[in-house]
Amino acid sequence: MLETRVQREHKIVQSIQSLLRNRSDIVIRRTDKSKVFYIGNATDFAGKAEEYMLKTNACQEVQNSRSQKAVTFQQYKKISPNTNKLELGHYHGLPKPHKPGTPLRLIIASIHAPATLVSKFLNDLLAPIYLNVAREVTFINGIDVIRKLEKHVLDGHFQATTNFIVIDVTDLYRMIPREGALHALMRLLKKHSDHGKIGTLSIDAIMRMARLVLDTNCFAYDNKYYKQTRGGAMGFTFTQALANIYMHEWEQDLIQHQVVHNGIYGRYIDDIFMTTNQNRDAIKIQFEKVAKKNINIKINFEIDTSVNFFDVTINNEDGCLKTYLYHKTTAEPYILPYTSDHPRHVHRNIPYAALLRAARICSDVYDFNRERIRIDISLLLNNYPPNFIRKQFDRFFQVNNAMPVLDESNSQVYHRLHQQLLH
Repeated sequence: MLETRVQREHKIVQSIQSLLRNRSDIVIRRTDKSKVFYIGNATDFAGKAEEYMLKTNACQEVQNSRSQKAVTFQQYKKISPNTNKLELGHYHGLPKPHKPGTPLRLIIASIHAPATLVSKFLNDLLAPIYLNVAREVTFINGIDVIRKLEKHVLDGHFQATTNFIVIDVTDLYRMIPREGALHALMRLLKKHSDHGKIGTLSIDAIMRMARLVLDTNCFAYDNKYYKQTRGGAMGFTFTQALANIYMHEWEQDLIQHQVVHNGIYGRYIDDIFMTTNQNRDAIKIQFEKVAKKNINIKINFEIDTSVNFFDVTINNEDGCLKTYLYHKTTAEPYILPYTSDHPRHVHRNIPYAALLRAARICSDVYDFNRERIRIDISLLLNNYPPNFIRKQFDRFFQVNNAMPVLDESNSQVYHRLHQQLLH
């Protein structure tokens, strides 16, 4: 029976491969934020890329490849790429199947671009400074959000009327104004420098390198050359640091508003999460003020008693906080197959880590059990033997002294387990 199914599916795969080889009008791409593939019409795909460039107005075609001597000889010697491996960045779009119309996320693959090493150097220099400044209003992952929410409950600020707000900043990397971002960087450097220096580098040297990265961001697409004239490339590590620095200045009014109204505020790059006990009209007025203050940053927001943020679904059920794992509809249950050649301890850690994540995120034992079943099925689909799965599940509950959760769904023991692993 299994052999027949394997033969049938093998023929299907061969048929698909043959179709893709012979049809130049079809494109296949990995998708953004999921492990599935996108197959579509090549003309439509190219049209979406063109539409994105026109919408953001962030790139221009390069008609002349001559440089403007943007880098000094001394800087060239200090951060010099391997000239034998230099390669112009190239554009590729990642489809976003989880969003209406399947738009593209513009990525500039620039691993061997001339300024890549400078970009990495700047990111390594600036990211720790930024995180030190903004850690209190920066979310790292869903567990970070839950810790803040549960403290919010203990502090007495969580009510039956509490709403959650999720904000998405549109095309952040492309839409930040260069001069505005560089001015924000300058202010950060001046505030945290020691006699005008960050480490051994002068502020002027850092600013010159920052401009170098932004001014030399060229790439190839569709047999044409382009230079990005707005924002930074999603492919350069420095772009994230610069965007975060710019956004930290932009978000100060919202942060102060939340402090005054005892609300949570936190951001991860272009995703923001807030809580509020104000009515929707008051919040919308605040967002309108923020929008008028800076026309470069465009936001979309959702206000509700139930939202998804990171990998967490967050609910307010009549004044009770409830959290559990959120799975995108486009997500597939793919994990490292048991048949892979990885050391066996890697396979043993996968069930344990999955249960650990579920116990930290799920506030309720019944949601945890539902997630445990999902993990079990995912492991089976990836060829993990049932006895192996059972043994690793038992190990998790034994190590954490929580066997009653497995045996009888004991809610009191689970609450202790959740708190113990969360903190």
